[in-house]
Amino acid sequence: MSENENYDSNVSLPKNELVPNLTKQQIQIIEQIEEKTAGFWMRFWAFVVDVLVVAAIVGIIINPLFHLFSWSLSESHWYSPMTIVSGVFYYAYFVITTKYWQQTVGKMIFGLRVKGKNDAKLDWLTVIFRELVGRFISNKIPIIYLMVAFMPKNNGLNDIIADTSVVQEKMFIKRKKEVVIEHPQNEDYDSHNSVTPTV
Repeated sequence: MSENENYDSNVSLPKNELVPNLTKQQIQIIEQIEEKTAGFWMRFWAFVVDVLVVAAIVGIIINPLFHLFSWSLSESHWYSPMTIVSGVFYYAYFVITTKYWQQTVGKMIFGLRVKGKNDAKLDWLTVIFRELVGRFISNKIPIIYLMVAFMPKNNGLNDIIADTSVVQEKMFIKRKKEVVIEHPQNEDYDSHNSVTPTV
């Protein structure tokens, strides 16, 4: 057997050859219409109205009950009956109004609405995390409310915790967004690398 024959017998050709999928990327700028998020001052004044509403409810309903049962209204400790009952009404107000109407009385007056992720309906877990956990933390550290003024979409801590946002009703803005579009170049690849059989 010749040397050439030995060499040929040891060479194996690949059975399957992978052809690379070449793509051409193109960046396209598109305009999207989005609901305008509520800024710090809009949310601040809505919150002030809500605090006044809660104070009015407590004054109309709770105070007469305390007088009726001769309970003390002057105690200011966190464990005093007045503090506990007022706190329950405060958080219940925000939880219930947000769950059923997606807005409190203050938000209704200023045309604001709480919006879930991908416009999903707010469930109880989302509302409780937003209006109970997030608001409790923000009330204990009030400076956290300033996050709304600096976050890209005016999200507060409670929005971040519950994955929500507060938008202005019937107000929209245009945003420019870059989208990468990939075009396959298989045709170009095949035309340059195809082999024409000869007879």
